[in-house]
Amino acid sequence: MGKEIDLLIDYPKSKRNLDDRENFKTEENIKIARKFGKEFFDGSRETGYGGFTYNSKYWTEVVKKFKDYWHLNSNSSLLDVGCGKGFMLYDFKKLLPGLKIKGVDISNYAVDNGMDAIKNDLYVCNAKKLPYADNSFDYTISINTVHNLELEECEMALQEIERVSKISSFITVDAYRNEEEKKRMFKWNLTAKTIMSVDEWKNLFNKIGYTGDYYWFIP
Repeated sequence: MGKEIDLLIDYPKSKRNLDDRENFKTEENIKIARKFGKEFFDGSRETGYGGFTYNSKYWTEVVKKFKDYWHLNSNSSLLDVGCGKGFMLYDFKKLLPGLKIKGVDISNYAVDNGMDAIKNDLYVCNAKKLPYADNSFDYTISINTVHNLELEECEMALQEIERVSKISSFITVDAYRNEEEKKRMFKWNLTAKTIMSVDEWKNLFNKIGYTGDYYWFIP
């Protein structure tokens, strides 16, 4: 198992109204959100993002953090599992034009509406079975994606990330460290099917042999 490190520390933090979110959490809205279609990305806040558009303030500093941490250069290769419309990959290419990138997402809508500059590098697939050979990429990143699978499928996705990563990887998953954080998480969550404590996630990483780095999303 790798290191617990917050490589998203420079991602702007937003104030979340957990009570409003909890009020929106009907079975129907959860069902719609988990389809990861237009309603999730570009519909209302009740079913997802409430509009998913590129803004340079979100990923510009984050990708610099990854570059320095992994010593990325134009000869490096990178896979983003759960890439959405490719905003992070776009900023990686701006920072390192020669970087070899690919992005995969379960959402046809997100890939179809991906950023034009990198659209040809975005593909639809499920994280539990990646369409790449062993060690295809130097590094793999997966932000808030693996937990959207059932527990057994989470194991498969983590093993796939491990398999295709030649050097290392980094993931973030929904987690909690105490009862208060657990309450906040279950108020906020719309799409995650596997939410566990930090220790339970670490045990899972050890169980399946995940050796990459990791951190937690805690609202």
